[in-house]
Amino acid sequence: MPNLRLTGGIALIVASAAGCGVVSSGAEAPLPSEPTMVDYVAPTAVRGLDVRTVSRRDPGGPEVHAAYPSVADAPRLTEELRRTVTAQLGLFDRSVRADRKGTAGQPPHAEFNVDWQLTAASKEVLGVRLRTGESAGGGWTESRTTVWYDRVDKRAMDSAGLLRDRAALTELARLARRSLLSRGAAANPQAVTPDPKIFDSIAFNMHGDLVVEFDDSQVGPGFLGRVAVAVPAGTAGPMLSPTGLRAQRTAVEEAGRRATAPPPSSSLEEPNADRPKATSSRGGDVDCAKAKCVALTYDDGPGTGTAGLLDVLAAQGARATFFCVGSSAVARPDLLRRMTAEGHLVAGHTWSHRDLTAMSRNMIIDQLVRGRDAVAQAAGQVPTLVRPPYGRVGDQVTAAARELGMPVVRWSVDTGDLDDDAPADVAARAVAGAARGAIILMHDTGGSAAEATAEVLRRLKAEGYTFVTVPELYGAQGMRPGVVYDSAESGERARTLGKQTML
Repeated sequence: MPNLRLTGGIALIVASAAGCGVVSSGAEAPLPSEPTMVDYVAPTAVRGLDVRTVSRRDPGGPEVHAAYPSVADAPRLTEELRRTVTAQLGLFDRSVRADRKGTAGQPPHAEFNVDWQLTAASKEVLGVRLRTGESAGGGWTESRTTVWYDRVDKRAMDSAGLLRDRAALTELARLARRSLLSRGAAANPQAVTPDPKIFDSIAFNMHGDLVVEFDDSQVGPGFLGRVAVAVPAGTAGPMLSPTGLRAQRTAVEEAGRRATAPPPSSSLEEPNADRPKATSSRGGDVDCAKAKCVALTYDDGPGTGTAGLLDVLAAQGARATFFCVGSSAVARPDLLRRMTAEGHLVAGHTWSHRDLTAMSRNMIIDQLVRGRDAVAQAAGQVPTLVRPPYGRVGDQVTAAARELGMPVVRWSVDTGDLDDDAPADVAARAVAGAARGAIILMHDTGGSAAEATAEVLRRLKAEGYTFVTVPELYGAQGMRPGVVYDSAESGERARTLGKQTML
């Protein structure tokens, strides 16, 4: 897979070109036209990188999906990311409980979501930007946290660790306040104080300029969206710690390599015309009108449990359908290629696992398309099926799926593996709910998937079941775009009644 660079950020606020005070360095060259734009590094550039996921789907409770990277040779970074995500989720849970205390009737819908990008990756440093979205029924807000790892000193740190000392933090706060004045009355410069919690997302652009981004509503009303400031490289340099200097140098050197490298052969933005539609290389050898078929499906991956699960499926000669999250797929294309090579079917599960029913039509389309294209890029096949996060569908979701030519797949058996990691209990629920044409829901992001699946295969094989991919359940009749399928029976009923199965 090409070593792609992913670009993010919007130039909203530009810092003054001249520094002063304890780090004054005189006149500076003009900042680039979009100084707060940071180039993100493709996860495949980091050897030993995997994806860890925290998922929760409680009836009536908050929906949770948080993903972050783990790096084999940087366990302290992985632990710091885990601690950061866990702390944020804890605060969110407490806030939701407080908001719902004493609330009569149906509580407002709540969702917690974390995705990530690499802001830097070299032999000296790693930077991971966590983007956290929250909703408790009153709108969607985002916060940003960038965690750094110094590979030279073997230390994980928050973004304030990029600064030399307290005086540097104070000076950075002063520069940020002065920059925010250019936003007029909408921004609130006085909200910026030399508090490390305010400066918890710092990175560097391609020129080495220091970029600080603030959380929604932190320095102004929420309608401002992402607010960021940039400090020119020369002004920022004297403020930086040894780790900060390594991070700055990494950004500039990587930009130089990109400038001289040939353009990548593919990207997320390219069309999929040259890629085949996703199919099982072993599909078609079972007639589910005659055989006792069941479809095992796995959500939210690829992740730490995927490789072991594939080993189990291969040993038993069973095939499955993997509904992959796009942002994780681009991190582990090797696992998606293995899925296709071993006869499984890759399918879409959106880009970042947001609840589609809480989004506008354009945002739904963006989630579906980005997720589809990321899986296509990683697997070399374009997914034709999509599973909406949390199984939540509505008119806009099915309409968008129909427009994109994608049938919508849910499930008839929920193994509850997100709630109980005991493999024997997960397997027991799968077996108890199994029936001819069933679609069984599991997840390949945790440690129980492989062991539970081995038991499911053993017990259901003894009952005469054959394991196929989802489209094989429907045989020659196929599946229709925009129709929601919970099982083989639901698909047949949808055709007979000429309507969609809705949640």
